[in-house]
Amino acid sequence: MRRLKRFFGLPAALLLMHAGTVFAEPRRLTLDEALELAGENNYALKAAKARVDQAEARYVQSRKAYLPTVTVSETFVATDDPAAVFSYKLRQGGITSGDFNPAVMNDPDDISNFRAGIEVTQPIYNRDAQKGRSAAASAKTSSRHMLERAGDTVSLEVKKAYYGLILARKNREALNRSIRSMRAHDREAADAYEKGLVTKSDKLSTAVRLSELAERKMMIEDEIDAAGDALRFLLGLRSDVEILPVGGLDVGRVAIPPGEPGLGADRSDLKALEARAEAAGYEYDMAKAGRLPRLNAFLQQSWNDSDFPGLDNGNWAVGVSMQWTIFDGYADIGRAQEARAKEMEVRYNYEEAREKGVFDIRKAYRMLKTAKSRIMVAEEALKEAKVSLDFIGDRYRSGLAMTFELLARERAYTQAQLRLNRARYDLIMARNELDFYSGK
Repeated sequence: MRRLKRFFGLPAALLLMHAGTVFAEPRRLTLDEALELAGENNYALKAAKARVDQAEARYVQSRKAYLPTVTVSETFVATDDPAAVFSYKLRQGGITSGDFNPAVMNDPDDISNFRAGIEVTQPIYNRDAQKGRSAAASAKTSSRHMLERAGDTVSLEVKKAYYGLILARKNREALNRSIRSMRAHDREAADAYEKGLVTKSDKLSTAVRLSELAERKMMIEDEIDAAGDALRFLLGLRSDVEILPVGGLDVGRVAIPPGEPGLGADRSDLKALEARAEAAGYEYDMAKAGRLPRLNAFLQQSWNDSDFPGLDNGNWAVGVSMQWTIFDGYADIGRAQEARAKEMEVRYNYEEAREKGVFDIRKAYRMLKTAKSRIMVAEEALKEAKVSLDFIGDRYRSGLAMTFELLARERAYTQAQLRLNRARYDLIMARNELDFYSGK
């Protein structure tokens, strides 16, 4: 008997060791508080926000399509090149009649020149840059929609982890009740065995069932740890913070739509794909516009002096320049083909996302209706299992029922509790997934 107790006491000892994790800061969180923390700390959302910032920065850069470019320069030159010496003297306003002496012109003394300059270039016609700005604007819109969808996705993941933690804790409570009840039956079986009222097989069967429950509880503890780790990761909390979810698996407010909802026109990921397709179309137009000429106006002002910073003897120039690349080795044709293929890829992705959205809505709607029916069945099964267990328990204590009958009723009652918890979780998550996929 002592060996028997040691053997069946092992799972309980392992369970105590498994549950020995110490959390430094237990923290009670409502679902709304968890969602708020995720909005502040989640790395996926931070990355999505950074992508929005990148898109906005690229849009700022596209202003170059119509704003001027201003360049300031300072150049120092020392030379004895005859042509350069004469040119710099002329720019400095230092030419004298002696400088026209052939001997001086052919072998001049070296000269130093500081040239300060400012140049302004104003685009007049740059079609590809204008299309690039439109593409940047659409890309910025797409990134904002993707940020919104990232928020919806993280929100759904937080709800899965949050309610998953509640589910695991509820299952642990159910197993704890079953373990307490089975321990009492195990003691009764041990007393009856000592008195010779039951066989050794009956005594072992209660101990085996107690061991099964202890093993199941260890698995539930793993589920609690996994759900807690997932939630801490999503919320950006330290690993030593124990999260205590507030509330339970309340399904009273979960409504089932009278009919299968349609795919919402405002679903943010679809709007993001629409904007991306629009941007890709502008990129295709930009690639084609690269074959057109570019027209720019310019203004140049410069000063030359022998002393720094060289702000004497100024001169200016105003003009218009045109650049037109007639042939660049098919690079422009290749860029246009690539942009066109990219546009088609995005449009195919959009159509795929729409079709998958309809598929996901149908799946979530079926799960919602099925979970509702499962709850009704599980609630009825739990009531019947409870009545049956109480009845057999009374007969067992009176010696009118066999041990296997008691174990069968206890197992059915425990499973009914777990099935009901799971059905409630599935109903809550199916409702949230239906909203997520329909874009509400």
